[in-house]
Formats: sequence, structure tokens, C-alpha cells
Amino acid sequence: MTMPNFLIIGAPKAGTTSVYQYLKEHPQIYLSSMKEPAFFAFEGMKLNYENGPLAGGLGDRPPESRDWYQERVRVAITTLEEYEALFEGVMDEIAIGEASPGYMYFSRSPERIHHYIPQVKLIAILRQPADRAYSSMVHRAQFGLDPEADFSKILEKEDYNIDDEWWGFNHEIRTGFYYKQLKRYYDRFDRSQIKIYLYEDLQNHPLDLVKDAFQFLGVDETFVPDVSRKYLVSAVPQNKLWHKLLTQPNPLKELLKIALPENIRKPLGQKLIKKNMGKPPKPPEVRQKLTEIYQEDIIQLQEMIGRDLSHWLK
Repeated sequence: MTMPNFLIIGAPKAGTTSVYQYLKEHPQIYLSSMKEPAFFAFEGMKLNYENGPLAGGLGDRPPESRDWYQERVRVAITTLEEYEALFEGVMDEIAIGEASPGYMYFSRSPERIHHYIPQVKLIAILRQPADRAYSSMVHRAQFGLDPEADFSKILEKEDYNIDDEWWGFNHEIRTGFYYKQLKRYYDRFDRSQIKIYLYEDLQNHPLDLVKDAFQFLGVDETFVPDVSRKYLVSAVPQNKLWHKLLTQPNPLKELLKIALPENIRKPLGQKLIKKNMGKPPKPPEVRQKLTEIYQEDIIQLQEMIGRDLSHWLK
């Protein structure tokens, strides 16, 4: 039976996909081809995709959003047999792992991880929580799960004081209380098993971060991955009508099929789509209000992880 000896546990929208891809390049590291199996969050559960908590908030969404959401969650691994199968391809790799950013958020994950792999190494990447909430909102909007994409309304959408932690892709605020989430890991695992990075580390010095992770995982730290590419960068159409013309069947697209060969038409279309993508406004007063909500958690967090986070409070 092969189980992972390291996990990327979070946080969502903090660069975990990029770090996953960089680590995956290393010949001494085996990462499951399935990102976010979420086994230690959903083990033994019968997931309800239509009416249960995991389908929360999708009642009025368009069919394509519902289909995407259900398919995205449907692949969550819930049995040990399925989870073990993710690592059947392991040969002689030193570090074996997977990345499920939800592990940091779900309270049952630390206990389940400790039950199966108590000596595991854990990696978390943390982003200023108000900025993380904004990025999460943009991500939801990109997939049609938040049509408004209005950051100024984020405080109206979520009661962040309640204990309901079911992840319906709508917990932008609650997901940012890192101290509470990570304390569950520090209470259960030895400090030497936990490595914390900041999103700023990844943005400013990605190669240094990855090489430090190589050292933490006990693999050859002289290996140099390609850290130039950023993965899963969220954006939304700036002009929705233009985006619709470019992406959905219409008479204009049919005419262009006749006028332009495919090798010209497709790259041009992709370029125009990309040019029309961007991020909605992020009002500074909303960011400040959120930062005030997170203030106590941030102060406790910096003490726990030994990193100065005063810049997060500005």
C-alpha cells in the first residue's frame, strides 16, 4: 500500500496550483495526476450533488455552472481504495504527494490525515486574506458561479461567524481565518512537519520557495523547474457581449469560418478573448473592512508561524 508522505493543504487561491506544477517537474517527486482528490476531507461520505450542502447556492445558476460545479466536486475521492489507486504509479520517487487546498479549511482533515499518515510533511501557502477573498470571488465569477462579481457586496453574502464549513464555493471570507485552521495542525503534528510559505514569497522569489520546498521534502534541491508560468490565474470578461460573440455560436463566427483559415482564426480568437479578460474593481474601503475583520486572526497567526505579517494589516 502506497500513501503520500507530503500534502499541500492550502490555502485556496494562494498559488497552490503553481507550486503543485513546479514540484511535479522534479524527477524525485511523485504527485498524483489528480489535483485536489480531497480524500481526507470527504472520506466515507456520500456526496449529495443536487440538494445537499455541497450544492449550496446553485439553485438559480445556469445549467453550465451547475454541471461544472457538480463535475468538479463529483471527482472527490471518498474511499481508501480509490485514494491508494492515485499512487499506483509510484516507482522510486523520494517524495510522494498530492495537493488539496480544502484540507486546511475542513476541520476533520487533520485528524484523518494523522490517522493514516502521522509522519506526513505538510505545506501551506497563505495569502493576505482580504486579497484571497477577492481572488476567490473572481474565480467563482469566471466559472459563472457568481454572476455579479461585485466585491463591494462580499460582506452581505456570507455570515462568516457561523460554524457551517461545508464548502459550496461561496466561503470567501471564512476561508481566510488561517490561524484557526492551522492551529488544528499545529496541535496534532510536530512543527518540523509543517512548512508555511506566503503568497508574496511565491510572487517575488518563486525559485527560492521551490528550492526550499525541495529541501523540506528531502529531494535534490539543485534541480531547477520552470517557474516562469503562473497557473489558474482568474479573470472575467470585461465586455460580456464581446465575450459572448467570441465564445458562443453566432452568424459572425460562421462567416469568419469561411473568410479565415483555422490556423489564423483560432489563435486570433484566443488572443481577442484573452485581451478582453480582466478583474472587476476591488474597492479599497472593502479590502480595509475585511482586513479589520481578520486583524485578530492575523496577529495570532504571525505568532504561531513566526513570520512578520504586519504588511497584511496595512
